[in-house]
Amino acid sequence: MPTEVRGVIARAAGEPVELTTIVVPDPGPGEVVVDIATCGVCHTDLHYRDGGIDDAFPFLLGHEAAGRIADVGAGVTEVGVGDFVVLNWRAVCGQCRACRRGRPQYCFTTHNASQKMTLTDGTELTAALGIGAFCDKTLVAAGQATKVDPSARPAAVGLLGCGVMAGIGAAMHTGNVRPGDSVAVFGCGGVGNAAVTGARLAGATTIIAVDRDAAKLEIAIGMGATHTVDASTTDPIEAVREATGGYGADVCIEAVGNPAVLKQAFYARDLAGTVVQVGVPTPGMAFPDIPMIDFFGRGGALKPAWYGDCLPSRDFPALTALYLQGRLDLDAFVSETIGLGDIEEAFAKMQRGEVLRSVVVM
Repeated sequence: MPTEVRGVIARAAGEPVELTTIVVPDPGPGEVVVDIATCGVCHTDLHYRDGGIDDAFPFLLGHEAAGRIADVGAGVTEVGVGDFVVLNWRAVCGQCRACRRGRPQYCFTTHNASQKMTLTDGTELTAALGIGAFCDKTLVAAGQATKVDPSARPAAVGLLGCGVMAGIGAAMHTGNVRPGDSVAVFGCGGVGNAAVTGARLAGATTIIAVDRDAAKLEIAIGMGATHTVDASTTDPIEAVREATGGYGADVCIEAVGNPAVLKQAFYARDLAGTVVQVGVPTPGMAFPDIPMIDFFGRGGALKPAWYGDCLPSRDFPALTALYLQGRLDLDAFVSETIGLGDIEEAFAKMQRGEVLRSVVVM
């Protein structure tokens, strides 16, 4: 029988979110229903609310979640009822050209549930990133539910579902940071500080955190930054060069999603270095004005990070293990825990730069 639960939706662009009743169908073939324990409030949800992703309203928001499998549909074998899972929006298909070439982290046709969750009047909802987890239960494709160690704190490991994984992966996978490298991270919110953490885990010896907020820079030190740059008072390009013997960083990670910051990251890297953009731009933004001779002459690579080029089946259990071993402080990313009715205020706190992550606890 379909189940009625609480859920948070966005009805129209820019309007406050609404806590209402949604209908979750029984899982069909290849689908599972998940009892949501926690869900982080990610900037992508705000993009959905404001119409910055698309206009397929109403949206069921939330995607950075952990919980337990409540029910499974026909043919599901990878997870079972009661399994503790972190949800992901890259359920690899195994059949597209990327998967066939052994690069499933780039899967171009990731799976989502076939059925739609609805309002009580039958209005179909668009689930944010194919998940929709600001609710008591959600329906997803089985491949979107990744088993992890059930002894982990849900509010912490649930953040692997998006922002923390994106930042760690931007350093370790997309940026290919290696022991002894120098890394500069531009923007030290949740994703940026996760990139700082990823650089530390990868063995970088110089990690430069760049931001305009002193509080975020202080957090970055706790995450592993060896240097900080207050971009409101200091030229970050010159500061990064000074911290790296005058050369620039081996890897510069842009975690803001702003053309001006991407330009800073481009010029703050060493020759043949790598620039990674993990910050999400808005649709109207254009690539920064960089002369082609500079692009050619500096060599290296410019790389966008899709979900930190992660493979959830590989990375979620591994990072959960590091968390349980005390080697990855996921708890440090949880600024506060809130209820389902507090999401609009959480968006405001995020916009004011007051939190790394607000996490909804069901």
